[in-house]
Amino acid sequence: MDPGAPFAYVAPYMSKPVAIEGRAASQPALWSDYLQLLKPRVMSLVVFTAATGLVCADQSINPLLGAVAVFCIAIGAGASGALNMWFDADIDGRMRRTRARPVPAGKVRGAEAATLGIVLSLFSVMLLGMTTNWLAAGLLAFTIYFYVVVYTMWLKRWTPQNIVIGGLAGALPPAIGWAAAAGETPLNAWLMVLIIFMWTPPHAWALALYTSEDYAKVGVPMMPVAKGAASTRKQILIYSLLFTPICQIPAFTGLGGPVYLAVSALGGAVFLLLAWRVFRSRAGDAPDERIEGEDRLYAVRAGSKDARNLFAFSILYLTLLFAALLAEHLARIAPLELL
Repeated sequence: MDPGAPFAYVAPYMSKPVAIEGRAASQPALWSDYLQLLKPRVMSLVVFTAATGLVCADQSINPLLGAVAVFCIAIGAGASGALNMWFDADIDGRMRRTRARPVPAGKVRGAEAATLGIVLSLFSVMLLGMTTNWLAAGLLAFTIYFYVVVYTMWLKRWTPQNIVIGGLAGALPPAIGWAAAAGETPLNAWLMVLIIFMWTPPHAWALALYTSEDYAKVGVPMMPVAKGAASTRKQILIYSLLFTPICQIPAFTGLGGPVYLAVSALGGAVFLLLAWRVFRSRAGDAPDERIEGEDRLYAVRAGSKDARNLFAFSILYLTLLFAALLAEHLARIAPLELL
């Protein structure tokens, strides 16, 4: 751990504590509580990237079946979120950013969240397989398993590389969408996966820099907790230097066109600038102490604004990249096939 690290590292724990139910529910859960279990914000990004993969496959698919495929991928992502909230209720209740989630807040019982996650997992995989093909269904099943078992139950509490390895789960939706439309996953499908996979570490670590006191409190070895803020800022810059050139590759493989090339180049330059500012900043060197009740994701003190800015722009940049691909394929804009 870096000598200047602001938080003492708490050894990660592998076993699941017995009490995971959160506070006893005082009243019946609302439909909105169950919706929150599905992590709708995360689901929206999954839907968008999966739909982009489906369209970029450039295959004729019945619009209804295409909508069903995207729906199944969304439900699978929601199922993963519910199982994640069930398993992580013990630490979610102790972290400022997550303590209002339905299970630790006592709005939904842990057993109910687990049951919902299992049922939706089976439903989404089976429906996707029966309506499109079993390659897409198998990839969706693997994604759910990887996120819930490999990432949530194992990596998250064991290694600082949890986000790096676990990021594969969040990166797979474009390949699932592509497989649903074409029955195969060629190089360009996996290139979309690679973009999200490499995007995840700088995106997640930028957030971790100004929420690391939460992770330290519950013993989750996020990079700023286990290796210190300075090391994290350096790794954010390294990953950004690798990530931004990768984003331009689709413009030369027949996947992206001139619009995509412009977006990836200009947005990549901004991404690198923000990553450099994070590297030069002191984000994460001290706890980002906010007043009670100031739990908003972007409510940070001056020292953490560079990390906050990178986190916010990373979401915009990824959205613009996939929006450019989606628009070009829908408009039938000829790709720049130079390789």
